Amino acid sequence: MRSLPRLVAALALALPFGAFCSVARAQSPRYAFAVVANVITAQREEASAQRLIDAIGLDPQTAFIVYNGNLKGSREVCADALYERRHDMLEASRAPLVFVPGQHDWSSCGTSGSGAYDPLERLDLLRQTFFSDPTTLGQNPLALALTRESEISRFRPYRENVRWQLGDTVFVAMNVPDGNNHFLNAGGRNGEFEDRVIANGFWLEHAAEYAKRRNARAIVIFIQADPLQEHDERTDRFAWLRFGHRTRDGYLEFRRNLIRLAETFRGPIVLVHTADTKLARGFAIDQPLRNEKGAKVTNFTRIEFALHDPLTQWLEVDADMTRRTPLRVSVRNVPRHLPLLPPLLPDGKGSTPDAEMPEVSSMPDVTEIPGMQQAPDILPENGAWSASGALPVPTPHGQPAIPQMPPQTPSQ
Repeated sequence: MRSLPRLVAALALALPFGAFCSVARAQSPRYAFAVVANVITAQREEASAQRLIDAIGLDPQTAFIVYNGNLKGSREVCADALYERRHDMLEASRAPLVFVPGQHDWSSCGTSGSGAYDPLERLDLLRQTFFSDPTTLGQNPLALALTRESEISRFRPYRENVRWQLGDTVFVAMNVPDGNNHFLNAGGRNGEFEDRVIANGFWLEHAAEYAKRRNARAIVIFIQADPLQEHDERTDRFAWLRFGHRTRDGYLEFRRNLIRLAETFRGPIVLVHTADTKLARGFAIDQPLRNEKGAKVTNFTRIEFALHDPLTQWLEVDADMTRRTPLRVSVRNVPRHLPLLPPLLPDGKGSTPDAEMPEVSSMPDVTEIPGMQQAPDILPENGAWSASGALPVPTPHGQPAIPQMPPQTPSQ
């Protein structure tokens, strides 16, 4: 296949609406965005992680980067200095960057290997360090508005829950960490968990209404944890032997909220999260969500990813509305001979012209995701994907119109 002047660096995702950080490019029918996670496990990897983020920033198609959890390793101490260094690394990104908190970033900081900190105190520091500004991280924040849930007085602490829009797609990032969503098995009230469940449920409901009022065609959600693990859906045949000590499912409410979201917003909904184990292709795409009656939620698609080398790879979903199947997912790699970035200007917001993008030798293995139908479910009975990796469903041009709502004042 012919070579492409496109870069490959962490994890890049693209959707069929929008473009880079100007109004003109936001109207482009093609753009891409990058998603990275679990990149750094020790301080010695910081330079490689910076190179990864720099590489993504060289790609003019990249509209933004999402760092989807675990900015530190499980054995790194949750010290103030570490958060400051990692914040500076993300802030140096040339592309707008959205950070999604992960388990190792706060909820597991109470372990001895992480310094035996109070996880709630670390979460508060995380919010002050990474989410104090109203815009995205990076040298070129998103031109379009970024809304934080903390703008609603009832949910003032939840700065990390954000929403933004590019073209016809509404994006949502939320704090849903691995480790059973930080549900504590010890006695007493799980105050942090219970309050965050309410905040997250409201944020999904708010996103659905916002997307409908704005005539959005799709919603994309980023979280760190996998809330749809198979063992969560199975009935425990011997639960009575546990004498009431069975671990509570910390993601139950989140799944129910996803079902309600899909019922409220009838357009395609995509959930992006990390996987606990490595995947053969670096990512997997399926439709695992089912409602209370056991029927597949057909307008919901899950993309889980676990790249073989998070320090040199990213997952890309390229969006091009001129194609019959507008969404294409692939794994990209940092070029072996990546040129050095030109130095930033003193104001930190620009530099000399960007270095020319190195060429990628060939197209990677690509999975196409056409637009999803609303009903009925026409997937094969075994839920298998077609040989091309695309869902056997019609393109967006054949989708029913999304119901419109009259203008309303957002609930506070």
